[in-house]
Amino acid sequence: MSIFQSKYDVIVVGGGHAGSEAAAASANLGAKTLLITMSLQNIAQMSCNPAMGGIAKGQIVREIDALGGYSGIITDKTAIQFKMLNKSKGPAMWSPRAQSDRMQFAAAWRWQLENIPNLDMYQDSVTGLLFEGDTIIGVKTSLGLKIYSKTVILTAGTFLNGLIHIGEKTFGGGRAGESASKGITEDLVAMGFESGRMKTGTPPRVDARSLDFSKMIEQPGDENPQKFSFSSETQPLQKQKSCYMTYTSTEVHDLLREGFDRSPMFTGRIQSIGPRYCPSIEDKIDRFTTKERHQMFIEPEGWKTNEIYVNGFSTSLPEDIQASALRKVSGFENVKFLRFGYAIEYDYFPPTQLKYSLETKLIKNLFFAGQINGTTGYEEAAAQGIIAGINAAHKTQEKDAFILNRNEAYIGVLIDDLITKGTDEPYRMFTSRAEYRTLLRQDNADIRLTPKSYNIGLASEERMKRVEEKVYKTKLFVDFLKKTSIKAEDINPILESKNSALVNQSMKMFKFATRPQLNFNDVREFPLVKDFIEENNIDQDIIEQTEIQVKYSGYIEKELSNVKKLARLETVKIPADFNYDIVSSISTEAKQKLTKIKPETIAQASRISGVSPSDISILLVNLGV
Repeated sequence: MSIFQSKYDVIVVGGGHAGSEAAAASANLGAKTLLITMSLQNIAQMSCNPAMGGIAKGQIVREIDALGGYSGIITDKTAIQFKMLNKSKGPAMWSPRAQSDRMQFAAAWRWQLENIPNLDMYQDSVTGLLFEGDTIIGVKTSLGLKIYSKTVILTAGTFLNGLIHIGEKTFGGGRAGESASKGITEDLVAMGFESGRMKTGTPPRVDARSLDFSKMIEQPGDENPQKFSFSSETQPLQKQKSCYMTYTSTEVHDLLREGFDRSPMFTGRIQSIGPRYCPSIEDKIDRFTTKERHQMFIEPEGWKTNEIYVNGFSTSLPEDIQASALRKVSGFENVKFLRFGYAIEYDYFPPTQLKYSLETKLIKNLFFAGQINGTTGYEEAAAQGIIAGINAAHKTQEKDAFILNRNEAYIGVLIDDLITKGTDEPYRMFTSRAEYRTLLRQDNADIRLTPKSYNIGLASEERMKRVEEKVYKTKLFVDFLKKTSIKAEDINPILESKNSALVNQSMKMFKFATRPQLNFNDVREFPLVKDFIEENNIDQDIIEQTEIQVKYSGYIEKELSNVKKLARLETVKIPADFNYDIVSSISTEAKQKLTKIKPETIAQASRISGVSPSDISILLVNLGV
């Protein structure tokens, strides 16, 4: 008999952000799950910057939390600073971001996972995959063990044939101090998968005691910090730690250029593509030659460490160049290095080879999540992880796949972009990628997604009750504003002070509140509103939700109308075995793209690059719609 149980429902390979969320989701749904990772000490390791959230990424973390994942809860428990970004813009752009204590973050994730029933954890390296025809049946490890499972989720991060570059030095590794993973790529390619190479990088880590923060610009957290999780399990920060900002200079740039002839980026040793929106410092200098300085954000790694993450100085230049250039940055004159920056190349698999469930099209019961799909970022990885975990569990339980559409979540946008358009560079989420971003706000992620998660048994009853109360009280407040009138003599002094047009008769509170010049605090000051808030125990979250629904009602209604117009195409299914070659009227390019991607719906087909509106019309006719 095997030293393991005879067969697992789900094996998750890799213990990063994708793997942790995947293992938690599948186990919480009742699937007997095994998480295999090369190092149990590095569960959910923050390999790069010690932060979660940011533009669009913060929305994703809130969505994961609303679904019953743990990224938001762990972030709240280990945060050292919280900021709501883009508050000067509309609510669709508001994005939460938190600095985390990196060591506490990994420890809290491990403890969370260790206390989930149905979840086993095991430290070993997976060196191969077990197949039976076109179905995966388990994995092989470096100890020669064969572990069998109904489904397998690969979340290998940057470890697949990882190669680290520092100047002229190159060595194998998945990240600093850890070995690369070999064997998985080779097994997948042998089964017919297409693979590629990508690159990412990380900046130096330095000793805070060697920095002069008086020469930098302090970046404190919000005065009244919020939190990520919608649950009652966590509370906002009571104390925070500041970050700092400084700049490079032309002198720094000149010193960095001296090392370009030894840089793996410019000598051709690195040929894979790195993240466009998080370039290395040498790439920024090379691309933006006229720019005299670049921002650097100095981020503490935790409460009880002097380690500093030098955000904005990602590099693979030689150590001596990194040292001489960084010491010319204001505040870094006497800097001591804890470790140097480096670049890493790794294998990925173009995500057009996946279904919406993140199951591969080629091999049954095999799922991919995270950087193996060409994404970059903890948040994007964790989002894929929870969806893969849900769907792997559902596959073993013979339940329908759990799919989020583009109009339902940023997670839906992320997955649709990956499997429909693919990516040849590390994919990062932005608010601009979502056509329905007024609907997909960070503040309403629980309203959008918790009912869906509760219905499949993942989100708790406590969470569902909180959402129901939020929806009920928000509607109660909005209805109150719609039916309550205020006199012109009470309104006009406020309108006059705001340079807004005066009125000559009574007005409904709702209409008054929609005026763009007015702050919702102006509405809250009316005695009737104050009494209503007190009598109905309306908290700040409900007030904020009401304000958004009132002030942006026109935009919200417009986007809802657009969703309804496009909903028809989302429901028109394309048979998996549909032969596009028999449709003579569509373009050759469209045939090739459609045959390769195998879209599941007409709506997905319409988003494929190279498929025109006329091609879609012809397809609809051939499908008898």
